[in-house]
Parts: sequence; C-alpha cells; structure tokens
Amino acid sequence: MNKKNQKLMLIMAIVAVVAAVVLMVVVVVAMKGGAKEGTPVEELQLASDAPQDEWTVATGATEQPAEQPSDQLIVETETVEQSAAGMSVGGDATGTVTNSAVPNATDTASAAANTSNVETTPAATTTTTATTTTTTTTTTAGASTAKGYVLTYGTNNSWQKGDVTMFGVDFQITNNSSAQVESWTLVMEISGLAEVDGWNGTFKTSGNTLTITNADYNGAIGNGGSVNCGCNLGVKAANVTVASATLNGTACTVVAGKVDPNAQANAQNAQNNNQNNNNQNNNNQNNNQQAPVDVSAMLTRCADAVQGDDWLHTDGHRILDKNGKEVWLTGVNWFGYNTGTNTFDGLWNSQMAPTVKAIADHGFNLIRVPISAQLLNDWAAGNYPKANYNNAYNTELNSMNSLQIFDYFLSLAEANGLKVMIDIHSAETDAMGHNANMWCTQKVTADQYLAALAWCADRYKNNDTIIAYDLKNEPHGKPYEGSNAAIWNDSKSANNWKYMAERAALTVLGKNPNVLVMVEGTEIYPVDIKSNSDYHSQNDADYYFNWWGGNLRGVADYPVQLGQYQNKLVYSPHDYGPTVYEQPWFKGGYTYDSLMKDCWHDNWFYIYENNTAPLLIGEWGGFMTEPNLTWMTHMRKLIKTYHLNHTFWCLNANSGDTGGLLKDDFTTWDTEKYNFVKEVLWQQNGKFVGLDHQIPLGANGITLSAASSLK
Repeated sequence: MNKKNQKLMLIMAIVAVVAAVVLMVVVVVAMKGGAKEGTPVEELQLASDAPQDEWTVATGATEQPAEQPSDQLIVETETVEQSAAGMSVGGDATGTVTNSAVPNATDTASAAANTSNVETTPAATTTTTATTTTTTTTTTAGASTAKGYVLTYGTNNSWQKGDVTMFGVDFQITNNSSAQVESWTLVMEISGLAEVDGWNGTFKTSGNTLTITNADYNGAIGNGGSVNCGCNLGVKAANVTVASATLNGTACTVVAGKVDPNAQANAQNAQNNNQNNNNQNNNNQNNNQQAPVDVSAMLTRCADAVQGDDWLHTDGHRILDKNGKEVWLTGVNWFGYNTGTNTFDGLWNSQMAPTVKAIADHGFNLIRVPISAQLLNDWAAGNYPKANYNNAYNTELNSMNSLQIFDYFLSLAEANGLKVMIDIHSAETDAMGHNANMWCTQKVTADQYLAALAWCADRYKNNDTIIAYDLKNEPHGKPYEGSNAAIWNDSKSANNWKYMAERAALTVLGKNPNVLVMVEGTEIYPVDIKSNSDYHSQNDADYYFNWWGGNLRGVADYPVQLGQYQNKLVYSPHDYGPTVYEQPWFKGGYTYDSLMKDCWHDNWFYIYENNTAPLLIGEWGGFMTEPNLTWMTHMRKLIKTYHLNHTFWCLNANSGDTGGLLKDDFTTWDTEKYNFVKEVLWQQNGKFVGLDHQIPLGANGITLSAASSLK
C-alpha cells in the first residue's frame, strides 16, 4: 500500500468517527428534547428535498404542497398524545408510522392476484388524540396490520361545484378484530363537509359528521375481511380530511391513501381457494379427487352449430340477420374479466355452466362481457393471469388457464343459443378502471388498446358466438380536464373519441368484417360547436352534460364514418336513474315526456328517429325502489315502444349502485327484478327468441330461423 492510499484511508476513518459522534449527539438530543406528551406539534417532517416516500406528521393548520396529488390526505387534530421521539419506523399497536408495512395473509393474496394494481404513494401522517387513536398511512388498501377496525379512504377525482369542491371518495372497512361484524354503522368526522351522494350503503350527514350504514348485502365483515363503499363527497376545503372514525362505536385506525377496489373480492377468492385446497386434500385422502378433464374436448365447438350463419348487419335503425330479418338484441351484462378476477365475478359462490344455462333459460339472447385491454394483451403475449373462482364448485376449470376458461364460456354460450358482445370496459385490469376518462392510460397506450382489439377480433373471427364489440366503455371527462377529457369533433386529437372510435372500429373490422361495432358517446359536448370546436372553454355553461358514454350529440355534426363497413355501426348510449346520480333532469319530479325532452331525445334518441343507425342501450338498470323504479319504468317503456336493443346492467349481485338480477349467493334470481326486465326480452308466442339460426335459446326459447321478423 502506498503512502497516498494510507493517508486517504486515515482521513476516511477520521470522518467516519466524527459522523458517528455527531449522530449519537443528535439522537440523545432528540430523545430528551422532543415534543412532550400532550404538547401541540406544529411541524415535524423531513426537509423539503427529502425523498417523498418518507413519513410526515402534520397537525393543526396544515397546508398541502401544491404539487401533492389530491388523494394524499391529511388527518388534522389540535394535540398529539404521543411524543415525537416515541415514533419509530417499523410500527406497533400504538399507531406509530411504518414506511414498510408487513402485509397480512389477505394482503398477500390480494397482491398475488392483482399485482398490476398495487401503487405506492408518498406521504404518511400519524395523529393520536386523548379519546381515539388515529393512524394515517398512505398505501394500498389492506396493507395495514393494525388491530381492530381499519378505515381506508382515498379520492380518485375532483371537480368544482360553486364554493364546494367535489371528490370521488372510496372507503374500505377492514375487520382485524377477533370477531365477525354482522352489521355496521360507520361514523366519520370530515372537515368542511357539505354534501354527499353515496353507494353500497345509506349515507347521512349532520354538520361535519358523515354516517354510513351497511346495505342489505354487505353487512357482514368476517375476521380479516373487508367491505367497500364510496360516494361523491363535497367539502368546503382543499381536500378531504377524515379527522376520526368509529365503527359501531369503536374507534378505527384511519388510513389515507389508495383504496384497492379488488381487495374485497381477492380476499374472498383467497378464502374460497384455501377452503377448496383443504377440500381437495381431503378428497385426495379419500381417493375421490376428480381426474383432470380433457380440456380440448371441452373447448370443442357445439356440434349443432353452423359457423358463420349468425352474423348481423344494419339498415337504418334496424339490425338484420343474413336473410334481412329484423332482430332484437335483448341482453345482460356479467362483469369480472375487467376487475382482476380474470373470469366472471360470482364464481366464488356459483358454477359457470349452470349460470350460463340460467341466463339462456331466462330469455336473454346476448351477454355483454366487460373486459380489460390489459387482460387481452396478456393473453396475446401468452401470459394467463390466474382466474379467481371456487375451485370446488367449478372443478372442470381447474385444468384450464384463464384464456381457456374464457373459451370454455364461449362454448357454453354457443351450446345454449347465446351470443356474446366483448366490451372493452377499461384499459387496465382494475375494478375501478372504468373511472379512467379514456381508452388509454399511462400503463396501457392507445396503440396497446388497438392491439388488444385487433388480437381479439382476429382470434375469434371464425366464431360467430361473438357477434359484436363495444369499442370502449363510457369515455368521459369534464371541461376543466382539457386534453385529458374525451371529446367529439372532426380533429385527430389524441383525446378525440370520435376519431379513435373510427380507428378502433376499422381495426376490428379489418380482422373480422362480419361483427357489429358499438360506439358509445362522451360526457360533454359544446353548446356552440362552431365557436368551441376545440373544447378550449372550461366553463361548464358552455357544454351539454350527460351520463358517461351517454352524450351522442356529436353524431349530428360529426357522424362516425366507416366507409364500406358503415352497415356494421351501432351507437350505444348508457342511461341510469336518480339512485345512481341525481342528474338535473330528475330534480323536481320527472315523467316519460320530460325525460325524452330533457335528456333522451337530443342526446341520442334522435339517431333512431332520423334512421341514422341502430341504438343499443349498453347499460340501464338499478334498484327496484323509488325514486329509481319510476325511471326504470319509463326506460322500459321507451325500449319496448321502439324495440331498442339493450343489455341490462347487470347479472352480478355485487354491483353496488344498481344491484343485480342475482342475489348474494349468485345463484338465486331476484324474481321481482327479473319479471320487470322480462317484459323487454324478445318473445314470440310465449317463447324467447335467440340470435342463433340453429340452436334454440335455452330451455324456453326458439331459434332465429323459427322466429318471424321483429314487428
């Protein structure tokens, strides 16, 4: 070793010793001179240039940095019972902050099933008062290991409504206590609370107090389980702040961050699969385990089917079969392929084959299948995300990957005389993915969205079980969102849905020229398209608003142009009642005529009236209670009077703001709701009419060949 190196090492050693001494002094000072118990703490945080994944404690009047995302929420109180020096990285039962929480079994299952949805967010806040212990960390829901009850909340978007700032807020209640919760009442104190409109529960406000009681279907929370609810919440503040929360009178640990919308379903799936594994182990011991099925045989097309004779086309506002017979598409939505379940939701309690048969037996001739572009691209790349279902109930699925399970569903649909419509419900696989404004996100580009459609259309081009593609579910966005909002004009802007819809339609039809393509609307359209054709105005008064996907006013000025494929185009608005959201046209009472005048006609019915193209109401439905039932009755009258094509929302019991045709066991049908919808299912001479020329629809239906043209 030369002298130069010796000197360098000596200097480094001296620096290390000095640093160690300084660190010891700082620690001793901090332990002795930190905030005293019960003393207000104005600020205790890292320097402004510290990494954003470090923790922050803030109390009193806290102002968030301007660049902080809106879903980074701060819990504020006047005093801190726990001394600052007592906080530790690693966490404990007293509510100290941890930067790397260790997931429990439920979280591990959720992460394994849904890794694409895990997000890490920067800030964390801890506050404790004399009467309750409130811990706030910013993380994905379900990651907290705190004992007792945990409330996680997060915002997903915001907009201005006069002097009130509105936020979309998701809540998740996790039961980490030792006992099951049979029913629940959640009480929260929210600073500046002004108004609320919620789902998956009953919401009441009094001053700054928000009280939520469970719905009929989500009252029970097992140990380690969770339930979700949400709302549009208005506050007279810069952000949403939950100061404290109790569940059934017991203080909750409050976690501010991103709510994982799939955690509840994934936890249920994990619980079911664990039980199924135990059952299978027992079966092994009893030598009763079912042998693997012949997957190839199960995916073989129905012998009675004639490939290629069921394609449809349009003429004016009519949809016709190959012989020019007018048909009526009367279907139902069944979601799950978009949520992270990677198959249909509900198969944790039910079986696929009997459920598909029941849909056909009940007279629905079409199933709209919400799916994500991400999942289709996974399949295209040879990746098969795990399908979550009850392994013991659906043993025939255990030998299949998730794509094979989908193909098996198609074979079941065909055998029962059912047709299928693929709905790109979201770009990303996420139960809340439809909240994204457009067909692409940071994770799924526009080109990847188009690639997903191209792959699917090409793969199934010789299978006329899939007769239609809904190109994108509910494009939307508000004026203030600018280029991030879906618009409709004659430009080639990246956010122009009309332009992208044409590209998407031609992508599908280029692979399979036989299918129908559904084009939904947007949320906004300019009142004066000539002066505001580029949507530069951010003034709400300059726009017509409607439901997401429900504004098709732009068709009058800029109709979708598909050239030689124009007879494959169907416009597909969505429409809902006041229990989903109290739109202006519901206020002060409404009638069939007022709905036609204030909403339906100018937004989309004129397309039918002018014989421009057929309409298919892609989503409509809701609870069979007032004030929604009156709207349901009027919508049913509209559909029945004009034989509008439709797919009812939905089959699933777990649709929070509408309910479903199936009850919570995903097997028992809600006879009241079904009998209501039955009036607008295609029937002739007491039989349901299918869309297959050779295979009758279920046990109570006939083939399209046996039916007469729609009258």
